[in-house]
Amino acid sequence: MCADTPETVDYKDTLNLPQTDFPMRAGLPKREPEWLERWEKIGVYEKLREKAAGAKGTPEARKPFTLHDGPPYANGNLHIGHALNKILKDMVVRSQQMLGRDARYIPGWDCHGLPIEWKIEEQYRAKGLDKDKVDVVDFRQECRKFAEGWIDIQREEFKRLGITGTWDNPYLTMNFRAERIIAEEFQKFLMTGTLYQGSKPVMWSPIEETALAEAEVEYHDKESFTVWVKFRVASFDLPDVELSDEEATDGDREAVAQAVADTSDDMVGAYVVIWTTTPWTIPSNKAVVYGAGFDYGLYEVIDTPEQSWVSTGERYILADKLAAQTFARARLEEGQWRRVRSVTPPQLAGMTLTHPLQGVEGSNGEWDDPRDFRAADFVTDEEGTGFVHCAPSHGMEEYELYRDLGMLEQVITYNVMDDGSFRETLPFFGGKRILKPNGKEGDANTAIIDKLVEVGGLLARGKIKHSYPHSWRSKAPVIYRNTPQWFAAIDRPVGDGQDTYGKTIRERALTSIDQLVTWTPQTGRNRLYSMIEARPDWVLSRQRAWGVPLTCFTKKGALPTDPDFLLRDPAVNARVLQAFEEEGADAWYKPGAKARFLGNDYDASEWEQVFDILDVWFDSGSTHAFVLRDREDGSDDGLADLYLEGTDQHRGWFHSSMLQSCGTQGRAPYRGVLTHGFTLDEKGNKMSKSVGNTVAPDKVVQQYGADILRLWVAQADYTADLRIGPEILKGTADGYRRLRNTMRFLLGALSTFEESDRVAPSEMPELERWVLHRLAELDEKVRTGYAVYDFQGVFQALFNFATVELSAFYFDVRKDALYCDGDTARRRAARTVMDILFHRLTTWLAPVLVFTMEEVWLERFPGTESSVHLVDMPETPADWLNADLGAKWAKVRRARRVVTAALEMQRIDKVIGASLEAAPVVHVEDADTLAALKTVAFEDVCITSDITLTADPSPAEAFRLPDVPGIGVVFEPAEGDKCQRCWKILPDVGTHAHTGTCARCDAALS
Repeated sequence: MCADTPETVDYKDTLNLPQTDFPMRAGLPKREPEWLERWEKIGVYEKLREKAAGAKGTPEARKPFTLHDGPPYANGNLHIGHALNKILKDMVVRSQQMLGRDARYIPGWDCHGLPIEWKIEEQYRAKGLDKDKVDVVDFRQECRKFAEGWIDIQREEFKRLGITGTWDNPYLTMNFRAERIIAEEFQKFLMTGTLYQGSKPVMWSPIEETALAEAEVEYHDKESFTVWVKFRVASFDLPDVELSDEEATDGDREAVAQAVADTSDDMVGAYVVIWTTTPWTIPSNKAVVYGAGFDYGLYEVIDTPEQSWVSTGERYILADKLAAQTFARARLEEGQWRRVRSVTPPQLAGMTLTHPLQGVEGSNGEWDDPRDFRAADFVTDEEGTGFVHCAPSHGMEEYELYRDLGMLEQVITYNVMDDGSFRETLPFFGGKRILKPNGKEGDANTAIIDKLVEVGGLLARGKIKHSYPHSWRSKAPVIYRNTPQWFAAIDRPVGDGQDTYGKTIRERALTSIDQLVTWTPQTGRNRLYSMIEARPDWVLSRQRAWGVPLTCFTKKGALPTDPDFLLRDPAVNARVLQAFEEEGADAWYKPGAKARFLGNDYDASEWEQVFDILDVWFDSGSTHAFVLRDREDGSDDGLADLYLEGTDQHRGWFHSSMLQSCGTQGRAPYRGVLTHGFTLDEKGNKMSKSVGNTVAPDKVVQQYGADILRLWVAQADYTADLRIGPEILKGTADGYRRLRNTMRFLLGALSTFEESDRVAPSEMPELERWVLHRLAELDEKVRTGYAVYDFQGVFQALFNFATVELSAFYFDVRKDALYCDGDTARRRAARTVMDILFHRLTTWLAPVLVFTMEEVWLERFPGTESSVHLVDMPETPADWLNADLGAKWAKVRRARRVVTAALEMQRIDKVIGASLEAAPVVHVEDADTLAALKTVAFEDVCITSDITLTADPSPAEAFRLPDVPGIGVVFEPAEGDKCQRCWKILPDVGTHAHTGTCARCDAALS
């Protein structure tokens, strides 16, 4: 053979260099839409469903998995919270599918409700139209068109994030079929006896003129008037003190009688003082309550400053603990008042109070009745005066107190109208408004305070800033207001016989929470349990137009408590449902609807048709009925495997779905609930458009691509609040590039890999078998992590493996063999392992990086029907797991760290330019570690030309790492010449047929 010379051969051309067109620059914003089009063209989601359907009844049958989508509202562009939620859902669905399940996802929209209704009203006002004068069906059609437009916009925005599902056939609460089933679910409440009409305080929006659910309320700071109001003690009648005839003397009886008389003289004319932050409720006051276990005293004013509404000699009854601060509010200093005596609960019970407006000229007797005065459990001595004024029409605790006493008829008032104004016939205050139409403070509070000042009914006044409920739509304050509403009784036995989880809605819900549902995180259980445990009956009715009506009829002249008040007729119900199926809920509002539905069996003039609409939370709470139970692609058993929403949905969709399902099918509609936190800016602040710290999903997608947004979700602990901003996204993109580089290396190394190159694990070198061992460990972590929705744990494990164990170690070590070996067993083993790595990394990462892993997959398998999303995660043989091998290579890698760190110091000092110029001496104290190092090609592991291992003690000049004791490295230069092909410095270079090569390269060239 003729020897080559460096001048005649360019050895670089003889290397097995990686070959790939996979770019390091991803260009995601431009390329991602192309993959979306491709998936739609080949029907990836549909193919997966077909594959699962074809396997039914066979050993390969896939177990269904259904994530039921909580419907976003069809109004406005998506915000970052929407993106977080939908990406999490998509990662669940895709990971479950690739784990071997038949993972179904039907996206949906909440279409009814006030926000859309408001938008249409705004359009009408802009045209000079009055909404109340427009035909209600026409108005509802405008609302429907508005929702349809936003559904189309949001659908494209969701799809752009890489979300898979039945986008061509989503569920909509305004579809005719859905409206029919919502009505049918409501009728079940009607027929089983849980529906009733009651009049009780509900959260009411005067601006929107409708009742609100708890989930429609948010709390903001509000400055409120606060007043200390005087209720005069009109009479005192202490209960008789019983003295036995045997022990009592006439003197005893006279002393008791005198004590009663003295007490009466002290008490009558004194004032009981209440404190409230809602002066507008004073005209509706019917009682005052106190705490049975508190210490009260009778106090007398002995001196007054000029600026005060109290007079010398006036007496006040106050809780001892709160007396000083109460007098301070009246501008009295210590020494200007004194405590006269104690006042006991029995003495309080003997008093009769009068309203401060009692007998005032022009009051027309409105407040002349004595006020009820009794003990109540909800009174505290933490703030106020120790007394609470009761307007049961405007407070739930007061309402429940008098409901339980059977006294509601005596204490309920109807002073406040729908718009928050007082009834016109209310003396002094008729027509005054609690809030203006723009949501600002009205004139009711000031009018009442001024009147109280005028009649001497006020001890003090002020203002307080406190957390107060506001409508999440109008952002205006809400009030508690007694109105006739329709309720679902949650403690009344449900007459449907489904008693496995309990007889009442509350019992069924609480039992389901603990016996049926898995919570992620577990704290979600506690939150929902406590809410349902303490909640009142569910207010089902809203006084609006755009929604599903309460499809029921009431008998004219009958009381809500009468047995025939509600019409319960299956035939009537059936006619309603048939009409809704064909025409939607608009059928309820069309001319002649009442007679049409009642039919010939009833005289329409004897019945009232209810026109309130259902709470939209009943709509969304019913979705399990028309998605999980009604659709062919729903759930096989009517239960969702998972509901996934933000933590606010414990009082929203999780809650309403639980109540609705427990009322109609006796149990929760879900087996699992996953809760995520809210999105904050980089500093942990709440996002606000006015502050300018919002992050719009479409902007992120335009700049970085959807995969970067998905990666941000995967890297975060979604169970807590998540931060996002420019710097965080930049860091996410940097991590993405490192991962992309790993996948690019795999593609380059496998460019010419064929099945004939494959090597069995038993024939592989230890390093390759160690990689298989790590894959077996990771396989368990990935599968377990995805099963419990631990995306952060899965991604961190894969990212560290790909960038640290592969790119920075295994690939680094095996580059030499891949590039320079000929057709050796070592190179074939390395490429076999890389093929295995390719299939696992692409499928393991595909649920997160849906676009990038598709790009990686298609780079290698470019077929027209090819997609990574059509395959499952490969099964991993159990015998790959080798704990002993793993422990051994942990020692090897620890020793390698010391060597690479020592050589880095030499590189920094410019002693060497590359590690192949070194042949270090490694001193190893531990015998087991030394033995392990001697069984591997440690010089290849350290990427040096040679290495010497010794048990000799490390000399003083040896390099050491503090966290790797017992290993010292002494630098020595490699001896010999540099191979012109692999660049190793070896003594045999130049002694072979191919000039300037080492033995290994010479063999490869031959």
